[in-house]
Amino acid sequence: MDVLSSVLRHFSLNANVFFSGNMCGTSDFSDDKGVGHLHLLRSGTLKVRSNNGFEVVLSKPSVIFFPHSTGHCLFSDKGEGADLVCAQISYQSGGHSPLLQALPYCLNYELTGDGLLAQSAFWIFDEAFKDASGKHLIIDRLCDVFLISVLRKVLEEGTIKSGMMAGFAHPQLAKVLIKIHQTPEQSWSLSAMAEECGMSRSKFADTFKRVIEQTPADYLADWRLSVAKKLILKNQNMDLVANQVGYENGSALARVFRKKTGQAPKEWLLSQQ
Repeated sequence: MDVLSSVLRHFSLNANVFFSGNMCGTSDFSDDKGVGHLHLLRSGTLKVRSNNGFEVVLSKPSVIFFPHSTGHCLFSDKGEGADLVCAQISYQSGGHSPLLQALPYCLNYELTGDGLLAQSAFWIFDEAFKDASGKHLIIDRLCDVFLISVLRKVLEEGTIKSGMMAGFAHPQLAKVLIKIHQTPEQSWSLSAMAEECGMSRSKFADTFKRVIEQTPADYLADWRLSVAKKLILKNQNMDLVANQVGYENGSALARVFRKKTGQAPKEWLLSQQ
């Protein structure tokens, strides 16, 4: 299984398109309700300003993606306006995963060329700006494809210098990350992880911490919890969940869960409903 598929197999993201059309004036997303946002500009000029001081003016077909909960405003000309498709991005893990933590607060790309990123964007535009049966479902699914193409571009370009995505760009660390993602139930000692990379224990631990900015043990715990959350959402028995993610029993998993999230698994599950 390839790198990105191994991640998304356990960490799902979902797009919900809430606007497609011509926007004139200002739209405020300061109350962003704990979700990410995706904005695709088809035509016109759009200024984007976030609450943390980031600002950009887009005048060509472009995408701007706020993976995290980030308050922001969109400004367009009151006369011409801007043709946009806007979606909220939600995460099955509740927004806590090594993948999301690895992404910057904002990603911005022009939609040029004939790669998957541009192609999927123009498929979205084609559906969004016509009146056809089932278009809302189709647009949501196309946005899911588009998001995967964004993550692929991030991974291929190696623009992220720390976190999970940087680890996947590292030829040796990627080997053990894929194995951890595929088999979180395995007993992953430091020696076992180092051997997978062909490194000594000390070199592996130092390299892992430098590139991913977490210790191997901390990263492993975070990944196991990401997988556990997906299984808990399916109302699986806690002891069974624990066995699938490398813990002896449900009590051991619950202790780690509370330490990492501040909630017991049942409390977290109720908060997701």
